[in-house]
Amino acid sequence: MSKQYLTTHTIDHAHPTDIFSLGTTPTQILSASGSSSIRIHLTNDPDFPLFQTLENVHKLGCHHLATSRNGQVAASVGFGGEVKIWEIQDSQWSESRKIVDGNKPGEIWAVTLSEDGQYLAAASFDGRINVWDNLANGVKIREFETKGSFGMSIDLSADGRFTASGHENGGIYIFNNDTGRLFHSLPGLVKPVRAVAFSPGGKLLAAAGDSKVIALYDVSSGEQVANLTDHGAWVFSLDWNDTGEYLLSGAFDGKAKVWSIDQRTCVATHTETERTLWSVKWLPKTGRNEGFATAGANRSISFYREATGG
Repeated sequence: MSKQYLTTHTIDHAHPTDIFSLGTTPTQILSASGSSSIRIHLTNDPDFPLFQTLENVHKLGCHHLATSRNGQVAASVGFGGEVKIWEIQDSQWSESRKIVDGNKPGEIWAVTLSEDGQYLAAASFDGRINVWDNLANGVKIREFETKGSFGMSIDLSADGRFTASGHENGGIYIFNNDTGRLFHSLPGLVKPVRAVAFSPGGKLLAAAGDSKVIALYDVSSGEQVANLTDHGAWVFSLDWNDTGEYLLSGAFDGKAKVWSIDQRTCVATHTETERTLWSVKWLPKTGRNEGFATAGANRSISFYREATGG
């Protein structure tokens, strides 16, 4: 069973350089790029107007951006190594603190936030996985060790119990945040893992990268339960919809795909550009139809909405 999504809007030249990361809240989408600013567009308006620009945030550009699931906190990481935490008040974002941890380039690479924004987890160039408490002035509360391969991707489960990381050597790890110990070292991918994502209920972990395969793992057992194989290029981004029924992926060849988890198959493929999609995100659901956004090397943000049945 296929699904159809229609392009509803494209923000051309949303940034002057590649857009590397998107983050969503209930009413906004945040975007970060190789330029120094973060831009915020409204998603509850069909024209997706520019609402706020955070100027001169990262002098050398921003490679990762994360938003908390409650939409109140964001984190951004610059190519210079600096990390900034943002909070929203009256719909406007402002900087609340910096995370300081050596702050050499690559010291903090991929980042993710807990559901309420209290905890920031990050992967580093030497394989360490660190967790900070934003309510305790950004104090580091966890440091997990891996086999030392570049940490390219990271995610926190919605309930905050687990941290997952994907590495350049193909390693995938799940850590138990309650015990502070390694929970699983997962098999399956021998090439760089550029994206990891827990399902909303925390039962599954999706992982993908240069193998062009999306592997699904059972979090409790660590068993690999499926391979999703329809991408013909490296996969850079993964995002689950709210119910966990569908997984969205974006790849090096500009293709975005929607996967049915029940059917274990691709149910929609969209190509707005042949240039790399660095980031894909589901949008907050409005009415019965779901939508998503894609961004990447073409410097634009494209919005899709599920086509309504006849």
